[in-house]
This record gives sequence, C-alpha cells and structure tokens, in this order.
Amino acid sequence: MPGQPRNSRTSEGSRNSRIQRQVMQLIIDRRLQAGALLPTEAELMEDLGVSRNSVREALKALQALDIVQIRHGYGTYVGQASLTPLIDGLTFRTLARHDHDTGALAEILQVREVLEEGLIRRVAATVSEGELDRLDAVVSRMEAAGRSGRPFPELDREFHELLYASLGNDLVLQLLAAFWTVFRRVNGARGRPDDPSPEVTARWHRDIVTALRARDVEGAQRAMAVHFRGIEARAGRDRQGRGEGIRGAAEAGQESRSAATPPRLA
Repeated sequence: MPGQPRNSRTSEGSRNSRIQRQVMQLIIDRRLQAGALLPTEAELMEDLGVSRNSVREALKALQALDIVQIRHGYGTYVGQASLTPLIDGLTFRTLARHDHDTGALAEILQVREVLEEGLIRRVAATVSEGELDRLDAVVSRMEAAGRSGRPFPELDREFHELLYASLGNDLVLQLLAAFWTVFRRVNGARGRPDDPSPEVTARWHRDIVTALRARDVEGAQRAMAVHFRGIEARAGRDRQGRGEGIRGAAEAGQESRSAATPPRLA
C-alpha cells in the first residue's frame, strides 16, 4: 500500500517467502507428485499456523512459478515445476534491454553454444543407429524445405531435441528448449525475418549427422561449432545491413536487430 512503511512491506514479503518455502517443503515431505491435490486452505492454515490471506498470497506466488496450480472450485494441485517462468523471465529481460544494447540476445546464443558444443561429445558416444536414422529423416525434410527456400524453425527444434535425447537427461532437453524458445521469441518480437539461407542451415545439420554416423567426436564438435559460427556471422551481416556495425564476435551471436519494430512479447 502507498502509505505503508517500508519495513512493514519488507516484513510482509519475508513472511510470504517463508510460507512459500513451507508449502514447498510440505510437497517434498509428503512426496506429492505433479497433479496431486494439496491440502485445503483451511488445512494449510492449521498446519502452517498462518492466516487464510497469507496462504492465498503464498499459493498465488507459487502458481506463478508453476509449483502449484490453482483450479478455482476444485482445489490446488502440485504443478509441473516447468521452465516456463524462466522462459518468460529471460524473454522479458532480453527485450527490456535498450535497442542498442546488442549483448542481451548474444548471451542467450552463447549459453546454447556452450551447452551444445559440450554435450555433442557425449552424444557421439551414446547415439544409436535408430536415433541417427531419425535425425537423418529430419535433415532430409530440412533439405527439401531448403531447396524450395522455406525456413524450417520447427524442424530445427525437432532436430536438436532428438540429438540430445540419447543422453536420457530431461533437464538438458528442457534447458535447451527454453533457450531455443527465448531466442525465437526475441527474434520474432524484434522483427527479424526467418532464416534467410535455409539450404545452408540444412547443410550445417547434415554435417553434424554425418560426423556422428562416423563416430567422429571431434568432427561432430567442429560441425556444431560451424553451425553456431554461421549463426553469429549471419547475425553480424544482418546488423551491418541495418547500419549498426559489428561490435565483435561475441556480439555477432544475436540474430535480431530491428530499429523499426518495437519489441513485443510473443
């Protein structure tokens, strides 16, 4: 409230955070899985020794983090604890940077680059022939789209999801999907056109599969590096065409610059 003393607001925030932690601990202690029904508000009030309003405020905050899901008229359930809040936060963080601050999107690309170039070495040792066949099929569809000049963002996403599935690490897949989604959202919001060279992009992906089939770890890592260097170089040309210049290799990783179109959340 406007007239509320700062120390009072701070105290309320601390109490709310404490109740959130208690609810999360309750979920952990009772081994409740996603979709499980939480105790009622009255039960939480009794268990935690807090007011109804305090319980409701804490649950609202946890819902924003996808830790719980409030279904009015039915109750509160354990959420999926997905990375959606991270995606939304990173998208906002990137779009909120000044138009001439070219580092924000480059940071997103660099995180993807570090993850994928490191993980590809493990993929080369774990990927099966069946998985390689599925990757090959996706690249063939990319090549068909490329020959007709059509961009293929969803095929690109499918390729990278399949590529790391052999690791059996759900968190890796979720993190890569999160950074991919942020990158695409920001590109779209800032008005950057879709892939201007789909045939070249398809070739980068073909080179990755070829190296993996040969069980060439170093070759697979080089092919992935070429993929990202290509994105960075393409982004650099895109900015130069808009008269903004290139500030260095690190900044060349951001693919979306549009002075004419104000950023909007996708």
